[in-house]
Amino acid sequence: MTRKIQPILITGADGQLGRDVQAVLDQRAIPYVASNRKQLDVTDVVAVMQWMRHEQPAAVIHAAAYTKVDEAESESDKAFQVNAYGTRNIAAAAQAVGSKLLYVSTDYVFDGRSLKPYDEFARPRPINVYGTSKWQGEQFVKQLHQRAFIVRTSWVFGRHGHNFVKSMLRLAREQSELQVVHDQFGCPTYTVDLAETIVNLLQSDLYGTYHVTNAGPCSWYDFASAIMKETGTQVPVRPVPTSRFPRPARRPSYSVMDGRALRLNGFQPLRHWQEALHTCVQELKQDGLCE
Repeated sequence: MTRKIQPILITGADGQLGRDVQAVLDQRAIPYVASNRKQLDVTDVVAVMQWMRHEQPAAVIHAAAYTKVDEAESESDKAFQVNAYGTRNIAAAAQAVGSKLLYVSTDYVFDGRSLKPYDEFARPRPINVYGTSKWQGEQFVKQLHQRAFIVRTSWVFGRHGHNFVKSMLRLAREQSELQVVHDQFGCPTYTVDLAETIVNLLQSDLYGTYHVTNAGPCSWYDFASAIMKETGTQVPVRPVPTSRFPRPARRPSYSVMDGRALRLNGFQPLRHWQEALHTCVQELKQDGLCE
């Protein structure tokens, strides 16, 4: 009797990361089952368990999340329902059927007070509801699952979905000048590079927390300026302080992450974000999204 090949399950498969994860799995001929919010409500504990038992996956990539950072301040119950308890449901079900688990988390688990990049051993201290809900999701993973990866990433951009690169290009078509904050620092991360690393992690047994970003820190202003230069867009970008754009959720002023765990466990570090941006822009040009 031929044994059924166990697939990888992907939650949040319609998101910008989820779509590139599927592309990587396709390239490597790895079977998978993709689900979006309509196909699987991660907050429904019964549905999650039934889904997991039916598919019997080799691994689960849990990318589904409530990601509206500002709205989370006024919709905290919804943020915690999805990011904390939804993750609990996935972790418990994955453990019950013997599947590996990879949970996608965020740099917003940190408060931004550090003077050096945060490695995986730095103590989280989120300063907004979104970051706190994702941090609680991490706690459920650690409590409920024995073979898990927690992947923290930041400033994600790519060909699919909504992201900073596409927003800047859209605004450049609508405005004669862009104002972008210069006092928030992080690491841009290209979804294709992130997806490749996620699949590489899952093909190992080196469990734990990993910081996965493209190399090189920058400010949002630096990032926006590079986008204009890379696309040849002749719209000036002016640096402004965060105080010029008050928003409901506080952001860490410095959330640069150091991928110590990738280095020490023998995984390939990601390329510099400017090189990744060049690749992304070429894809967006193919899609007709930048001139």
